Amino acid sequence: MDMQTVPAPLVSSRALRLTLFGFLMAALFMATLDNQIVSTALPTIVGEFGQMERFGWIGSSYLLATCAVMPLYGKLGDLFGRKYVMIAAVTIFTLGSIACGLATSMNTLIAARVFQGLGGGGIMVSIFSINADLFEPRERARYQSYSSLMLMASGAIGPVLGGTMSDLFGWRSIFLINIPVGVIVLAGLFVFLPYRRPTRQPRIDYAGALLLAGAVTSIVLLADAPELFGSLLSTGSLSVLAAGLACAVVWIFVERRAPEPIVPLSLFANPSFSLFLIISLASGAIGIGMVNYFALFLQTTTGLSPSSAGLLFIMLTGGIVCGSLASGRLISITGRYKPFSIASAAMAVIAMLLFTQVHPGTSLLLIAAIMGFHGIGIGLGQQVPVTGVQNMVARGDVGAATGAITLSRMGGASIAISLYGATIAAGLARHGGTVAGVDDMEKLTPAMLSALPAPVQQAVAASYTAAFHPLFLTAAGIAAIALFAAIGLKAVRLPSAGS
Repeated sequence: MDMQTVPAPLVSSRALRLTLFGFLMAALFMATLDNQIVSTALPTIVGEFGQMERFGWIGSSYLLATCAVMPLYGKLGDLFGRKYVMIAAVTIFTLGSIACGLATSMNTLIAARVFQGLGGGGIMVSIFSINADLFEPRERARYQSYSSLMLMASGAIGPVLGGTMSDLFGWRSIFLINIPVGVIVLAGLFVFLPYRRPTRQPRIDYAGALLLAGAVTSIVLLADAPELFGSLLSTGSLSVLAAGLACAVVWIFVERRAPEPIVPLSLFANPSFSLFLIISLASGAIGIGMVNYFALFLQTTTGLSPSSAGLLFIMLTGGIVCGSLASGRLISITGRYKPFSIASAAMAVIAMLLFTQVHPGTSLLLIAAIMGFHGIGIGLGQQVPVTGVQNMVARGDVGAATGAITLSRMGGASIAISLYGATIAAGLARHGGTVAGVDDMEKLTPAMLSALPAPVQQAVAASYTAAFHPLFLTAAGIAAIALFAAIGLKAVRLPSAGS
């Protein structure tokens, strides 16, 4: 790959490239923010619509739809050109946001979230593919770091922003705010983004897209099986598992024969592609999946209010900023990305092990330092999988490969969220059943917790600390898998402009 001819950027003017990049970042922030912004508004929504048993699907339905369509959008961009695929994705997302803001029941809101996710998945995939057209490989590494930074920052900011907007303007505002942003992004893309005609005739692998969507949907549903079906061994869970395996097997059979497969199986001929998928899965699990659980951990074990706990996220977000910007610049200078992937995974292992030592009474300064350390580690490795696969695949497969990597990151987050939730629930069942004066610990809000007598607060904090211990060990194990995958990567050097 070092000797590969580097194609000219889609736009020659640096000012225009930066203008386009700004529109892309606005779209990415809008789409990824909706993964987390709804979380703090859920109690208000449930209070209006009822049906408490379905409130989890307000978030899960969006993430599920997003994951399911990512590979399809990547391939559509390769076949029809990025511009109109990106415009279609932003349009669908904006219309879905309107539908969410006008929802009249829990069922209509969940349906609107699915529609919104169909656009959100396309936005996330298309942006990374367009970046590959706008920037040459080494410069691209720096801008991919900004894109990855936006992914993580939106996850950290989302819960705080969602709660604030819900309090000030009502929960519908968290969806309707997307309308002006979507219109501005659409106008910018129409005017400034050139259309590069693909060199191949479009032949869409519809069967492969549907089968892959079915397999991904089954994985996400299986991760939620304890909540949905009561047990991993229930008839419903086993049916979902069987359906997912069937989709995966048939998908492989179809992809081998499809003239334009959604994810070309030839990509797996290079071992690094599989390693990048593993690293990206772990990145989503550690970087995105842990956000809400950090908030829960801080509020239940330190007694901090939601707003005070949110201040500690400044350290996490600040660390992500520093790590992402630093690695982006250094990769741009050196052309090497493997060391940053190794460092990122190693720091994640250390951070998760450090969190197992946090207990009621631990200094908030020490907790803040651990969160900052963890944030730097996340930032160092965020852009590596996308940068790596875009460098190793043929130009005609950039969209498909990018879609697969982005899908693995979001899928890793979705699976980890469910896995972490099951771990906490099991831990509370073991350690929280004997706290006097507390009927159901899982329903304690921070305000309710602060109103309890001091001895009861201490008992609750101790129970949550014990419940979180296996969660952090699980996250450390996931990070260790990523570390081994990063060590196995080839020591590739990115080509520079003109090489």
